[in-house]
Amino acid sequence: MPPVKLSFGDVLSESFGFFFANIRLFFHLVTVPWILSLVIRLIGSQMPRESLIPVLAEKAIDIVPMVMFMVAWQRVVLLGPHRLDRLPGLGWSPRETAFLIHLLKIGGVTFLLLAAFILTMGEIDPTALTTGVPPDPETAAKQTLLAPLASAFIVSALVALRVSFGLAGTSVDEQGSPVLSWAYSRGNGWVVVGALFLISFAGTMVTAASVLILLSVMRGVLGADFAAYVVTWTFALLVSYAGNGVMATAQAVIFRRLTGWREGVPLPTPAEKNA
Repeated sequence: MPPVKLSFGDVLSESFGFFFANIRLFFHLVTVPWILSLVIRLIGSQMPRESLIPVLAEKAIDIVPMVMFMVAWQRVVLLGPHRLDRLPGLGWSPRETAFLIHLLKIGGVTFLLLAAFILTMGEIDPTALTTGVPPDPETAAKQTLLAPLASAFIVSALVALRVSFGLAGTSVDEQGSPVLSWAYSRGNGWVVVGALFLISFAGTMVTAASVLILLSVMRGVLGADFAAYVVTWTFALLVSYAGNGVMATAQAVIFRRLTGWREGVPLPTPAEKNA
């Protein structure tokens, strides 16, 4: 079997094309997870913000509704819209558990490194970096940790992107692991990383822009009121889920192309695919 060569442009065009061709279905499937994420955000906003730990905890909890949506959407991509067991967000099954475990294997280290970097950075007074005064030993020790933490995070994030397409296999009840995904993507690693990074970066930028624009508009309409923030969060979360939808689509597209997956047919081994 000849090895598969992914096309960067084809992956992007198929992913965006599928998502926008099924935008009405997206709004249907995202409703409950979107509401759950909004509730988590509202509860998190009432927690004390003296430290960044509540923010990180909120992000960790928000993984649950995101998993519900991702599993359902990837099943739509690979199996079609008529194979959903239920509306995502209305239940949790062993499939979601397997997906969450797989996700933690892929991104758990990356999240911990990011958390460590944020917490370390948050404990450093920014003025101490610009005054020219030598920092005290404790601050100096923290500063020396920032560079290796940032480097480790970048490497970990790139590895996570490369193997994240294996999540699509878990969505359709295939056994998978980061090691197996790495083997399947041999020879296509940078295409996988590049496509998924571009989608992730674009989604982040669009979400950030929507927050800035809508918040300024809502402040003008509603004033500096909590309602302005609620409206902004609501819309920004929807935009974020749309980005996750495109990402989930790309992961499913890559999984299908690299593994040759077909329902009911055993997956070939990476050695057979790359022979």
